[in-house]
Amino acid sequence: MIVDQVWTGNAYRNFNYLIACPETGEALAVDPLDHKKCLARAKDKGWTITQILNTHEHEDHTGGNKAMIAATGAKLLAHANAKGRIDGIDIGLGAGDVVKIGKTVELEALDTPGHTMSHVCLLSRTDQPALFCGDTLFNAGAGNCHHGGHPEELYDTFAGQLAKLPDSTLIYPGHDYIANNLEFTLDREPDNTRAAEVLKGVADQDPDAALISTLALEKEVNTFFRLHSPSVIARLREAFPDLPDEPDAKTVFLKLRELRNSW
Repeated sequence: MIVDQVWTGNAYRNFNYLIACPETGEALAVDPLDHKKCLARAKDKGWTITQILNTHEHEDHTGGNKAMIAATGAKLLAHANAKGRIDGIDIGLGAGDVVKIGKTVELEALDTPGHTMSHVCLLSRTDQPALFCGDTLFNAGAGNCHHGGHPEELYDTFAGQLAKLPDSTLIYPGHDYIANNLEFTLDREPDNTRAAEVLKGVADQDPDAALISTLALEKEVNTFFRLHSPSVIARLREAFPDLPDEPDAKTVFLKLRELRNSW
């Protein structure tokens, strides 16, 4: 499996992805908002885009569909429940469905509600797994729930699915928000030296050569995985004095998401 992360350079800081089979040159385009860059990259590499995957229905992820399909004739894949929200879906995906690319690449669809209720992530079936996570999981952060999502569902996705993936899993998010997210981590957990170290390395990074994190790193620097940290809980109590003495993980997650909404 070959993964090409395409930095759009737009105001929303989107990442698009091309995932290719090295034997056949067939490729899947994930959320190809910048269809021109994706098509040019595929041409440069000699790949043929045969499928498009939308992780969810928001325009900054679906906006390139029409032009991409017109240029390639690719089939459009998305969450089965996104029909009616995304035009022209050819294949609706549910949890456990397998997306095949060429002869060698298999990606498992995960049903990951929270940012929206029709959100899918793709998990590669490779020796080192890779997670294409749209707006569910960001580097050092979590998706918001403002436009069709629910924070409790997002917590369930994090705790019930993402946290259980192998620590070696590579993380490929839909946007580059890492520096701002790390600053939130440090605001919530000022003694997180690992987050401070990573922030120094990425504060001025070139998004065309962005850090590819792993789930292990996310568990060190992403506040939304650090729900039992005494420092996180102590700082949270400053904002929410009525927090229980020993709050459960879900309560901590929901309060953090509430704070992040206005941070």
